[in-house]
Amino acid sequence: MKIGVRAHDYGKMEIEKMAETLHREGYEAAQLALPKVFTGIDRYEDITGKHLERIRKAFEEWKVEIPVFGCYMDLGNPDAEVRDYAVKTLKKCLAYSKEAGAKAVGTETAYPHLSREEKAKWYPYMLDSIKRVVEEAVRLDAVLVIEPVYWHPLENLEAVTDVLEKVGDREHLRLIFDASNLLQYPDTTDQNAYWSEWLHTIGEYVEAMHIKDFYFDENGRYCPVLLGKGVIQYEAVSKWLHANRPDMYLLREEMNPAAAGEDLDFMRKL
Repeated sequence: MKIGVRAHDYGKMEIEKMAETLHREGYEAAQLALPKVFTGIDRYEDITGKHLERIRKAFEEWKVEIPVFGCYMDLGNPDAEVRDYAVKTLKKCLAYSKEAGAKAVGTETAYPHLSREEKAKWYPYMLDSIKRVVEEAVRLDAVLVIEPVYWHPLENLEAVTDVLEKVGDREHLRLIFDASNLLQYPDTTDQNAYWSEWLHTIGEYVEAMHIKDFYFDENGRYCPVLLGKGVIQYEAVSKWLHANRPDMYLLREEMNPAAAGEDLDFMRKL
């Protein structure tokens, strides 16, 4: 496995300083959301060819791979203007990813927490947006990776398999697997069976995994914690990785840099 991190958990830095920092912290890979991680880039519209060249050069020099170029957009929003901006921005980022040396562009499919009725309403808009972005990915020979989240239109295994079948392009449309974003009922879910079903069904599409842990407090609020200290049971995931994808990128999200060593040890044992 290749151990990585969501780079902006370390704050915002100059490009070269971030690459050096991640290397010295012991990471082999990083997910980069440019407006969140690099000084001088506050919007996707700020990105220039010079930025992309510096990113490619610095991360190659410090031997930190870029499996995911983060560009999380509101793909299912019923507002046509919002959706059009999302599609256009993702298309631009597909081109940027090629110049920066990133392997894929990653996104979720919505911003807000949606009700069951809203998820059903947003679903066809999301599917249309994904198809439009994948058309550009084919043209550029780039890769779009989408991330299922239970409160978004791409909410469950049925929705994921439906999208993958309707798009029908496993080379240009792939997945980020994030167990924490799929575990709605930790107290009643048989996680061994649940993760085994997910990975048996869609594992061949998984480009990278997000690794994090959490618990819900007494008010139902999401509380991130160190890996192994929350509700996520990674045994079935680890078993699948060793049997099927020992080359997988494991990207830590919600990292507390002060406790990075403990989390890195956990991830290496996966």
